[in-house]
Amino acid sequence: MTILIKQATIVNEGKQFVADVFVKDGLIERIDSSINQAADKVINAEGLHLLPGMIDDQVHFREPGLTHKANIFTESRAAVAGGITSFMEMPNTVPNTLTQALLADKYDIAAKTSLANYSFFMGASNDNLDEVLRTDAANVCGIKVFMGSSTGNMLVDNRDTLEQLFAQCPMLIATHCEDEATIKSNMAHYKELMGDNIGIEMHPIIRSAEACYLSSSMAVELAKKNGTRLHILHISTERETHLFDNTIPLKDKKITAEACVHHLWFSDADYATKGNLIKWNPAVKTAQDRDGIFKAVLDGRIDIIATDHAPHTIEEKAKSYLDAPSGGPLVQHALPALLEMYHQGKMSLEQIAEKTAHNPAICFNIEKRGYIREGYWADMVLVNLNSPWAVNKQNILYKSRWSPFEGQVFQSAIQHTIVSGNLVWSGGAIIDDIMGSRLAFGN
Repeated sequence: MTILIKQATIVNEGKQFVADVFVKDGLIERIDSSINQAADKVINAEGLHLLPGMIDDQVHFREPGLTHKANIFTESRAAVAGGITSFMEMPNTVPNTLTQALLADKYDIAAKTSLANYSFFMGASNDNLDEVLRTDAANVCGIKVFMGSSTGNMLVDNRDTLEQLFAQCPMLIATHCEDEATIKSNMAHYKELMGDNIGIEMHPIIRSAEACYLSSSMAVELAKKNGTRLHILHISTERETHLFDNTIPLKDKKITAEACVHHLWFSDADYATKGNLIKWNPAVKTAQDRDGIFKAVLDGRIDIIATDHAPHTIEEKAKSYLDAPSGGPLVQHALPALLEMYHQGKMSLEQIAEKTAHNPAICFNIEKRGYIREGYWADMVLVNLNSPWAVNKQNILYKSRWSPFEGQVFQSAIQHTIVSGNLVWSGGAIIDDIMGSRLAFGN
């Protein structure tokens, strides 16, 4: 398909300007003030803003093994409806992605069912270092290490194993950082005090700021000692933000960090109304933490904004605090939420493009994506900044059919999403007959 986008306000590389964009063979062939060229599809984009598609570096699409919650097809549909054109998916599926064969199986599923571009993290455990070191850095986004509880055999809590992994792995290591011993001690303490009557408001106290900082600071220490390429996921405390540097250009950073939309939007005050719907690990914490994370995003200590999309069924979430799983769906509503922050004067459109597209492309060294540039893959999203809509059960596309944003009115709507040159979301409808592409990574 060839696509001609007419008179869009392009938001790219710190600038806004009005231009036409011509897409051919999946690539952006030309950007100019006026293009008069025949195309299979012409989109009149006057009054719309064209951003590079969001690259989400942390999702859990639950396939294989947990497909009663979600699968790659359903969640990639929701992602493109929300302006996310590429995702990187985590290894805590069932079975855990701890071998090269299981990793290949996930790529095979995505090639047949993912509407968005895709990559998958290889998982690390306490005993699969040889498998980890066989991972091809040109075709896989990174190695995921859970330095905090996870599914199956994925908690890496052996200091010797971590030392070897950080010393020997040449690839980017992405970490979930929460100190398991601290969390277990806190849980035991509050169970002794409260029995089984612990409420959701205790979640950020049990999975505490101290637990996060102990683990994140250890990861940074190991990375500095070994020269490891480290990326710490879902920073949830203000204190952790001071572990990171904003004086080094991103392309030269060895240690980078990510913030997630829910940690930028919610605080512990929201547990009273949202309950388990905002139960995540790491926990949503105080307003001071939320505001400190936001400040670090804006000043460059935190490099990327992502989702940690991790759906469960509404029946699972309706259980008591101790029994309800952590995580929630976000890919359809992350970019609208960030655009709402733009309307609130908290961040600019240029900053949104930087943190959701440019910086993930730099951090992971993704080939020819993350920018609106001639010769790059056409991964783009057209948004109407003045088209209010409310999140409700009828327009939620997640397999789980719920959202922590239900009832929220967003001012901005995703009008069109283009993935690798193909129109996959247009005017509120999914076009799901062409799949996305596997991401490739430079050296």
